[in-house]
Amino acid sequence: MRGTRFAALSAFVAVVEHGSFTRAATQLGVSTGSLSHTIRELEENLGVRLLNRTTRNVAPTEAGERMLARLRPLLDEFDAAVDSVNAFRERPAGQLRITVPPPVATFVLAPLLPRFLAQYPEIILDISVDPALTDIVAGRYDAGIRVGHRIARDMIAVRITDDLRMNVVASPDYLARHVRPETPQDLQAHNCIRLRFPSGAFSPWLFSIRGEATELDVKGSLIANDAGLLVHVALNGTGVVYVLRDFAAPFIATGQLVPLLEQWMPPPSDGFFLYYPSRRQNLASLRALIDFLVANQKSAVGAATQSTSGK
Repeated sequence: MRGTRFAALSAFVAVVEHGSFTRAATQLGVSTGSLSHTIRELEENLGVRLLNRTTRNVAPTEAGERMLARLRPLLDEFDAAVDSVNAFRERPAGQLRITVPPPVATFVLAPLLPRFLAQYPEIILDISVDPALTDIVAGRYDAGIRVGHRIARDMIAVRITDDLRMNVVASPDYLARHVRPETPQDLQAHNCIRLRFPSGAFSPWLFSIRGEATELDVKGSLIANDAGLLVHVALNGTGVVYVLRDFAAPFIATGQLVPLLEQWMPPPSDGFFLYYPSRRQNLASLRALIDFLVANQKSAVGAATQSTSGK
């Protein structure tokens, strides 16, 4: 009976954290119908409604909020107790939940994960790819990866990439049809493909002009919240794009993109850091991942820096 109730309470927390029965069911590895039945039974047993359900989302009631506040520390203690058993294992094991921005998932983690998972076959990585800056405590993530300056000071942060450098690039086809810009101000006459943050603000185009960082107001015919889309549109000759140097490097090497205004680019900015709350610092699986990423530290390859910060 106690085990059944604990499973139901864990299911309730998962639904609240995901704001969705479907996403929570996926995480828990059960069907949506089964999860919904579990929550209904829990509410009936307690004699109180815990969740308000609409066609678009799920949110806790006042009673649900109160129970959630008491449950989270208990579940953290439960996770810590389970992980303490790892001290008696030869190899780290268990599930590790992290949240990362799309560029990190594609260009930093993807090339390394096969080796990590082969080295630690008993660790299960549950990676959520999200451009927004996620509250890893509220979301019950073990860790996250973001640009250094976007990480809260109360988090423990470990650098996993070099500093980030920016480039302005365009395709040879585009430059054949337009006068090549010689100064940042020349971009006013160009079709600048722009990135929009999850918040709705634009990613700034920053340059070093007379030794000072200056943001240039640019215009263009395309705006998107996915930097990968912008780069591929630039590859097809639509316009000029502002991206991380390492992201453009493969296309520059093949001649598909041409670097512009290199002498005007700003100094390198913060690289990517893996961060986590202090309560997770003794998690064996997390320590294994940190040590692996630090040992394989490399320049990040991805979309514009700000797209990863969730600004």
